[in-house]
Amino acid sequence: MNKQILHVSVASLVLIAVLIVSTTYWQTWAVGDLADRQNNAIELVSRLTVNRGKILAADGTVLATNRKHRKHGITTFTRIYPGGDLAPQVLGYSTAAGTTTGLEQSLDDYLTGANTNLSNTFKDELNRLGGQTVKGDNVILTLRPAIQRAALRDLAGRCGAVVVLDAKTGAVVAMASSPTYNANLINQPNGFTKIGKIKGTCGDASALVNNATAGLYPPGSTFKMVTAAAALDSGAYTPSSTFTDRGYCIEYGQHVSNAGNPDQNGPEAFGTVSLAQGFEHSINSVFCNVGKQLGGLKIIDYAKRFGFYSLPPLETPPNASLESGLYKNGKLWKPTSDSQIDPGRLAFGQFNMLATPLQMALVGATIADKGQQPKPYLVQKIVAPDGSTVSSTTPQVLGRVLKPQTAAELNQMMQLVVQGGTAASVGFPPGLKVAGKTGTAELGLGSVYDAWFVSFAPADNPRYVIAVVVEKQPNGFGASVAAPIAKDLFEKLLHR
Repeated sequence: MNKQILHVSVASLVLIAVLIVSTTYWQTWAVGDLADRQNNAIELVSRLTVNRGKILAADGTVLATNRKHRKHGITTFTRIYPGGDLAPQVLGYSTAAGTTTGLEQSLDDYLTGANTNLSNTFKDELNRLGGQTVKGDNVILTLRPAIQRAALRDLAGRCGAVVVLDAKTGAVVAMASSPTYNANLINQPNGFTKIGKIKGTCGDASALVNNATAGLYPPGSTFKMVTAAAALDSGAYTPSSTFTDRGYCIEYGQHVSNAGNPDQNGPEAFGTVSLAQGFEHSINSVFCNVGKQLGGLKIIDYAKRFGFYSLPPLETPPNASLESGLYKNGKLWKPTSDSQIDPGRLAFGQFNMLATPLQMALVGATIADKGQQPKPYLVQKIVAPDGSTVSSTTPQVLGRVLKPQTAAELNQMMQLVVQGGTAASVGFPPGLKVAGKTGTAELGLGSVYDAWFVSFAPADNPRYVIAVVVEKQPNGFGASVAAPIAKDLFEKLLHR
């Protein structure tokens, strides 16, 4: 009798082992192949019967959940998005046809319970065999709905984006992209057609694109943060290095004129100024001469240190982001010699330079973090159905980009911009030290510009970094169009 029990026990253990191995293979290592078979009806039905995990904001607000259906004795689920148009480009979507994008795609294994946790996989398979509903893991993000909603409201339908980072951790507090759309349209008849008609005020943007990570814009004078970093960090200049500004720089025998900014009528001409003053008043001729002295490749080298020419390490799918850098004929271009680059125009963010708002936010975050670049992240924690923590994010530093002294000097120069420079008219709350850089990027459309503002506050102990771009604005100066958005968000974030 004991031998019979032993034989049954051994047989049971073998069957369990086979089940674990096969389950692990098909639901973890082979899950990519299965997911690629979009026409696999069995796989599709299987997905619809999974109670997909919720996606929640940092304060517990539900951003993505399920609607339950019961028909012919089968329980299925479809995705709904209570936040509507709050952050659809970040969340992505999961359709009844099995298509996923955004975090719904990159975190699909967790949301469907098909992650690499062997214990969870085994439990899920037993649930399937027992006819019980499989529940996915819940994902808790770093997004704060109130700040996200405020950023969208401030963009007011204008094409562009806002990125808010926690300066100390790299957590993404807000990532707003405009035009936006209601994610619930995805699973409605003609939903994609309706979304496709949303173009925003610029008239040619796709609401499906996350402008914060895949929107490429000439950074204009916000790129002077990178040029100034190269100038100071390499030892070629100090903040007190002097220049004579005649209102233009001569390059290749031609005048490169200063811009006409709101703080002065017509093209600027300041006379003898320091590098710090050139940064404060965003004097193109000063940076044109810095660029000529440094050379284009040196500036590109420092841009790469900040993360240009590589995808930002975010949890969203790689195809949801684009690299910042020089572009030619719509493709990322890597020059190999200084002779290929117009260093004067590159130095103030023109000459084929394109950047994403997230990349420019990371430039600001690096300066705020004393020369170290924090790793940005959207996922705070992943929680199993039983409430246990599957994984949690520990803040990380991507590396040192600048010397601490360089970062401190840039911090002071950015404060000058707000105190008496191009952003002095913004009117930040009294007592709040803000470090910022305006940008008014030329588009070849006359007085229509992309308006930028990259900033952090409090400047002496940075807590938040904000990057704003508003696309194709008539007389769209950074100080008058983009900086007020940052002001509003700082007031909300810091309760001023």
